[in-house]
Amino acid sequence: MATRITVRDADSGHEVMVDVEDETVVEEVVESVAKYWDKPTGAYVVRRGKQILTGSSVFKDLNPTAEDVLELIPDPEGG
Repeated sequence: MATRITVRDADSGHEVMVDVEDETVVEEVVESVAKYWDKPTGAYVVRRGKQILTGSSVFKDLNPTAEDVLELIPDPEGG
């Protein structure tokens, strides 16, 4: 079952809705929204609140809700 989450671009404040399945990994969402906003895919990560989500995390383990807003930010470790 898909869950619709919101991803916000930290640079512009723009938002996009993304449907994620239980088996979707965070890196797939990062790549998708980075391409959508014409940003280099390897240079960004997403965070939920104060937690940066690892690219290999699977959404079923993150228990996403429709209220979740992930924020696309530049990778603090470089990219």
